Amino acid sequence: MEALTEDASEGVAPATGGGALVFVGFMGAGKTGSARSVAAELGVAALDSDRELEAALGEPIEAFFDREGEPAFRQREEQAVLTVLERARGGGVVALGGGAIGSERVRDALRDHTVVHLEVEPGQAWRRATGKGRPLARDRSRFDQLHADRRAVYESVSHAVLPPAGRDVARRSLGALVALREARGMASKGGTAPLRNSPGLDGPRMVWARARSGDYPVFLGRGLIRQGFFYPAEARRFAVTDVNVARHHRIDAEHTVAVAAGEQSKVLASAESVLRRLAQAGAERGDVLVAVGGGVVGDLAGFCAGVYQRGMRHVQVPTTLVAQVDSAYGGKTGVDLPEGKNYVGVYHQPSAVLCDPAALATLPAAELAAGYAEVVKTALIAGGPLWARVRQGGAPDEETILGCVRTKLSVVATDERDAGRRQVLNLGHTVGHAIESATGYRRYRHGEAVGLGLLAALRLSGRDALRSEVADLLGAQGLPRTFQGAEVDEVVAYCDRDKKREGGRVGFVLVHAPGEVTPGHGVPPADLRTAVEELHAP
Repeated sequence: MEALTEDASEGVAPATGGGALVFVGFMGAGKTGSARSVAAELGVAALDSDRELEAALGEPIEAFFDREGEPAFRQREEQAVLTVLERARGGGVVALGGGAIGSERVRDALRDHTVVHLEVEPGQAWRRATGKGRPLARDRSRFDQLHADRRAVYESVSHAVLPPAGRDVARRSLGALVALREARGMASKGGTAPLRNSPGLDGPRMVWARARSGDYPVFLGRGLIRQGFFYPAEARRFAVTDVNVARHHRIDAEHTVAVAAGEQSKVLASAESVLRRLAQAGAERGDVLVAVGGGVVGDLAGFCAGVYQRGMRHVQVPTTLVAQVDSAYGGKTGVDLPEGKNYVGVYHQPSAVLCDPAALATLPAAELAAGYAEVVKTALIAGGPLWARVRQGGAPDEETILGCVRTKLSVVATDERDAGRRQVLNLGHTVGHAIESATGYRRYRHGEAVGLGLLAALRLSGRDALRSEVADLLGAQGLPRTFQGAEVDEVVAYCDRDKKREGGRVGFVLVHAPGEVTPGHGVPPADLRTAVEELHAP
């Protein structure tokens, strides 16, 4: 995995591909300030299409808009934006007016650039935009509708998404944005392949993840591993993988530790072995530990990174569907004890996640199917477009993976350490983990057990029709809908000592409807037993 670019803290080189960094977004998103901040770091001029347009008009936008009307304004705006984008083609920084992307000619021109969508919540946008000479920020209901209508257009042209995270988020993410731009430049020259189901977007995309203890980029693109893309690039790399993954993917690192494949490696003995190998190889706190593999490798390597010399950076390179849609993000790391799954661990956010859907082609069919349960779980939590996409059935594509990633990142951003909202991500996991534990982590893959746990959770939620629909989705992927190899009493006992137990009580995550999932519910013991019995195949 060879580096493409240096981190922003080491100085950022001019663009060699991928065009300008172009900031788009709704009114009040902070595009002008972000462009100026980034341009200053890069040592280039910031171009602002609104300022350029006002200079061409010879008067404020508001005056022209009110006198000539919106159609005439959009025509003049289109001309100004196309001129600005052409001037910045060699690698400048541009801020576009909020409605500029409504032009098809502008959207076509953006394909030659790296487009960054700055998200903003409607309320914050309204507070920032009103009274600032913006003609479309006078009526709140129309303003909110416009915000909703434009979101899909911003998403359709954007290669990177920066969530509402303060006005300096563009500067903090600059190293990642430049790496993304360089990767897109390689794609345009025959490097990484375009993402399927993303017309017009070539090369990888990036989403900026937020957490209280640290932010990081998530890169998603086919061919990232094959092309040797890596971020951050300035440090030495050590790697942890498993013996199966090592046969498929070359790992460029100072030293690589390959553990046995499977949940059996996610134990303290394996962690000690990895830590000692790191020490013997001379790894230092300033180095990066790279986790290349599925959830077991990601959890194990992340845990070792969190405790080695009291913490070193780590990068997740997930190669299974479970890891790509769920476990690689959010900073939960750990290992199992005989008494329970994930009983030992730390929160340790990665420095980056490099998600390459092409890696899924190396998976056995059963392993790929197991990851589907986490896709269904995440779609139930998200509701809306993601659930509508997943409930149609079929193998998950890159857009589905990206939707799952953004759903999880959104939840983690509000609750890093499971104090509240993040607990919804445990949907299906209480019974699922209990089945894994009761069967010795050998009979069922994690995703297979989670699928069973989802069915139990939906029965406990009293959502019988939804349970039937989910059962059909799981069955279509060949996932089990009943379990063997353990008694009902054993599974219930493991549920009772789930690691989330507090005050002698285990709170269950229940579903009212897709998109309406809540944690912390008490469940009568008899109901839990009935739900588990329904899954048990003697």
